[in-house]
Amino acid sequence: MSKTTVALEAAVAVVIENTPAGEVRQTVRQRANADKAFAHILKLIGPRMRHFIRQYGLAAHWEDAEQCCAIGVHRAIQAYEPEKAQFTTFVNWQLRGELQSLRFRLMTDQRPSAKKVEATTVSLNAISANADGDEGSLESMIEDTDALERTESAASDYFAGAARAALIDRYVEHLRSVGMEQLKRRARAKRATQPADPNLPRFRGSAALDAGELAELEEKVAQHRSVIERRLFDDATLDEVGNDVGVTKERVRQITKSAAKVMGELAASDARFAVMGSTHRLPSKPARTRKPAASPILLAADAAHNQFTRVVAIDPATIGGHTTMDLDLDVDAAADLPAPSGFVMRSKVLVD
Repeated sequence: MSKTTVALEAAVAVVIENTPAGEVRQTVRQRANADKAFAHILKLIGPRMRHFIRQYGLAAHWEDAEQCCAIGVHRAIQAYEPEKAQFTTFVNWQLRGELQSLRFRLMTDQRPSAKKVEATTVSLNAISANADGDEGSLESMIEDTDALERTESAASDYFAGAARAALIDRYVEHLRSVGMEQLKRRARAKRATQPADPNLPRFRGSAALDAGELAELEEKVAQHRSVIERRLFDDATLDEVGNDVGVTKERVRQITKSAAKVMGELAASDARFAVMGSTHRLPSKPARTRKPAASPILLAADAAHNQFTRVVAIDPATIGGHTTMDLDLDVDAAADLPAPSGFVMRSKVLVD
């Protein structure tokens, strides 16, 4: 073997030795040794790299070609197996592959397949002028038609989330203040009773809040907050919320209903949530129309055609058998009135 081949094998062995396997972090000393050996490898195969760059016609892109060759050497070291081949032979194929890939990326229209379809390679970073004469790259001139919609959607989601968090915090603050007032009233009710003997000094009882009750209040507030966030804003089911929080479905429903009512009142009274209150107002129900009253079964006593009959009560015991009676009808006055439909005037009544 030549001196270059032996030197390459030694340098590659140093790089592999100072490169830990797996996800083990490389030490500073190992990194310095590996970088030094890698620079020596690039110096040894420098003439070969320059030969391949000219062979593939990439002299106009010399810096890019050199970086591709360095990448090829790095990949060759990672995949190198000394028992199968020597590194001086194995690295040639890696260099050729990287340079061929670079050539296809830079000069696509020179391939026969590209010439058949008259393809042209266009760089997005190339400077060009638009219709107004302004210079810029093609990448900057590409219009994103969905950019405005995505921006407005993201801004809407952000402000909605901030308003939701502020409303929940306002409700939790209200819930905590109500609970504190209840604890204070309870503490005043539990004050020590005054001594019965008027001669003994009278001391005012302490109204300090119990630490245990305060802890229970904070636990209750945290539980309500979790239920509200998951049930009202995350659309979780009653079973899911109940199992996670540790309460029944009915209790979750009660907390949600009460919180929705209070939060609606807070949103209506606070100027910060005026937009939420005006936008998400529920539509009002249509007014119920009353049904017309049903017509009575009995005839109206104040009707004109019912005002000319005089009814006299008769005791049936005083009259034996069947008797006919004449009714006192004002026939002359009734004749001037139109007879109603289905109404028959009779002058005699049979009384049993």
